[in-house]
Amino acid sequence: MFRDATARQTAGLSTERHASSPTDKRSHAHTLLLFGVTGDLSRRMLLPSLFGLDADGLLPAELRIVGTAHHALTDEDLQGETRKLVEPLAIERELASSVVDRFLARMSYVAADASDPASFADLGAAVRPRLGGGVAIFLSTAPSLFETTIDGLEQAGLTGGTTRLALEKPLGHNLASSREINDAVGRVFPEPRTFRIDHYLGKETVQNLLALRFGNLMFEPLWNAGGIEHVQITVAETVGLEGRTGYFDGMGSLRDMVQNHMLQLLALVAMEAPARFEADAVRDEKVKVLRSLRPLDTDRESVLGQYAAGAVAGLPVPAYGEELGRPSDTETFVALKAHVDNMRWAGVPFFLRTGKRLPTRRSEIVVQFRRMPHSIFPGSGAALQPNRLVISLQPDENIQLSIMAKRPGLDQEGIRMREVTLDIRDADAFADVRRRIAYERLLIDLIGGNPTLFVRRDEVEAQWSWIDAIRDRWQAAGVRPRLYSAGTWGPSAGVALAERSGVSWHD
Repeated sequence: MFRDATARQTAGLSTERHASSPTDKRSHAHTLLLFGVTGDLSRRMLLPSLFGLDADGLLPAELRIVGTAHHALTDEDLQGETRKLVEPLAIERELASSVVDRFLARMSYVAADASDPASFADLGAAVRPRLGGGVAIFLSTAPSLFETTIDGLEQAGLTGGTTRLALEKPLGHNLASSREINDAVGRVFPEPRTFRIDHYLGKETVQNLLALRFGNLMFEPLWNAGGIEHVQITVAETVGLEGRTGYFDGMGSLRDMVQNHMLQLLALVAMEAPARFEADAVRDEKVKVLRSLRPLDTDRESVLGQYAAGAVAGLPVPAYGEELGRPSDTETFVALKAHVDNMRWAGVPFFLRTGKRLPTRRSEIVVQFRRMPHSIFPGSGAALQPNRLVISLQPDENIQLSIMAKRPGLDQEGIRMREVTLDIRDADAFADVRRRIAYERLLIDLIGGNPTLFVRRDEVEAQWSWIDAIRDRWQAAGVRPRLYSAGTWGPSAGVALAERSGVSWHD
């Protein structure tokens, strides 16, 4: 069933380790403290990610993982539950049973109630002796518990200069609440030791966007208003509320998806080249983009919708209000036409679209280049199509570039053209490298102290400023979401939003 994991260590893996230097002993933490270790995020993402890193030899040998939650568990309880999660992964990868045992040996458990700072005494006693080696803390808890958790960490003596803190979204529901959270965190953890997570930034293809832009001469000269006609960013979900009733109905799609994931993707597409791939250099350029977003004309440049009953993947699904159990004006679909007002992007629209109960699950960035100004092939059998770069983030990570090429064969009329696609699928181009969970990248950077792929406070606040202005205009105008049938691409007004600019959504 199992075989030695050492045989799986490829040359590509050692190159990966060298390139990112995640286990540099000058900076990596010796202890990872996981709050909410028994929760859904931990079970689905964090523990499998840590196991994958350990199996590949990418965790520091000294690292110990301390899990905490309010449950009364023993070390053996946590290790036993974790074994159930990771053994199927080991079987799938044909890893030795000793690899599982080694990972579990890193783990221990100390109970603490995030709502009660006084309950952190045992946690402090367990972790304080390891402070000299550095501690990384991951808060997988509700934002309402951030302040009491930080108070408890402070009372337990776990907030010193060798400790850094990672926060999961949502970081507030508007600019004011975001500042309140950031102020509470910043009182104890200064900005260089605060790691705000947007898990989209851990996706391989999102990072590959930077590599494409700034590692290839062929793209950068055209990456501007002279070469690009428009950009589309789509995050489509087939699911509805899925147990997130209280959270989602209080947020809506604009705040749940656009404020964080989609604006981060827009910033990466539109940013200027940083001087170096370093945290402040990259984040400085992203902030410039976010602050250059033109205030939205919500009447002409925004559409919001809410799904009615319909069918997804051939199965009937209820309307949002029926699923929620009461009427609601919360939007489950948003389409926006945004502009970045600077020299590079003057006149280039950025179309953003996200929604629930859409036909397919898909996250992608589409960069539409401008048409050739003149065709020398008027009788080629096909009009010249503009080049298009499609960067797929999920469910499959892939990069496609469409170009015009000669149709194979002989023809009396000469060269005949057709559109073809260059497909750079990771599984084909990098067959020797395992596809990773986004949290693997983020966890290894948290442990190593590299904040480049985390979000700085001024980024979060710039995002919220733009989003709050949209919501304020919606509220002042009494805008309500338009209904759309589940299983469709949103209300027809979302299609019209793009078509008024001569653009068709990439469906």
